[in-house]
Order: sequence, then C-alpha cells, then structure tokens
Amino acid sequence: MNIAIFGGSFDPPHFGHDMIVKSALNSLNIDKLIIIPTFLSPFKSKFSAPPLLRLEWCKDLWLNLDSKIIVSDYEIRQNKAVYTIDSVKYFKDKLNANKIYLIIGADQLENLHKWHKFDELDKIVSFVVASRDGIEIKPNLQKLDINVKISSSKIKSKLDFDQIPNTILDSVKKFYKDTNAK
Repeated sequence: MNIAIFGGSFDPPHFGHDMIVKSALNSLNIDKLIIIPTFLSPFKSKFSAPPLLRLEWCKDLWLNLDSKIIVSDYEIRQNKAVYTIDSVKYFKDKLNANKIYLIIGADQLENLHKWHKFDELDKIVSFVVASRDGIEIKPNLQKLDINVKISSSKIKSKLDFDQIPNTILDSVKKFYKDTNAK
C-alpha cells in the first residue's frame, strides 16, 4: 500500500491546505492520504484552537472529499506533542505501507534536518514539498506546485478569513473572533 501523510496544526485549515490535499490526491500514486492534525507541534509551545476543534474542521473539509482520505486523531489522542517519525512508524505498521510520502511545506525545508530522528525519517519516507512563498525546492525533491501566500498565523492575527473554505468559515470566524475578544 502506498500512503501519503500530511500533518500540521491546521490552526486554522485554509485554502492552501485544501490545495495541498487536492494536489496530492491528483498527483501522487497513493491508496490513502492521511491528514493528521497535531495535538501540539513539537516546534510550538501552544495552540490557538483546541485540538478537537481543529480535528472537526479537518473532518468537515476533507473526510467526504475522497474515499482515499483518512483524517486521523492519532496525534491528538496522545495528548502531547508527537514527533513525525512516531506518526510515520505508526501508520507504516497499521496500514502495512510499502511506500510513504510525507507532505511538507517548503517553509519546513530550512529546518528539516532538525526534526527528531531526521536521518531515520529520511530513510523511511519520500518527501513531497508543497511550494510556498517562492522558496526554492531542490530538483531531487518531489514537488506539489501550490505556491500560495497564506499562513494560519496571519489569518489569526489579522482576523482575515478570506482564505478559509466556506464549509468551516462560520465556525472558524466564531472561534477566533471570540478568542480575540477575551
């Protein structure tokens, strides 16, 4: 079985994430695309939207899009930051995967070598890089040509929800506006 893993905070999920999901389905030879909202990124000290709400947003956006998609609560159930290598190993074993694509944003490339057990991870997965902000992607890496200028942190800081899909727009607006008002 060939799988692709796309993890992230999804705080909130936006059109860039949606384009990555759709591009992966169209361009990768996969049997399953596993979308994994984090409980907490190992590189962050906090999250804005609670994990279960972010999981709900991801399910609302993608669960019914394609039968290949799994929106997983694996990392959220751990109730702590989970390293990518641990999630990859979990799904490799659970799905008996032969080939694993790991989808990352181009903004991750600069610090990828700092990821926990990177050398081991690099042997297990084929990295697929979603283009972003004009960041150069080396030719030896597989690329998803997205190249959007969207970030969840900008959405939250400016309360600008133009890049949020309609399916979750009301819920996202309500959460961040209510949180900002406190």
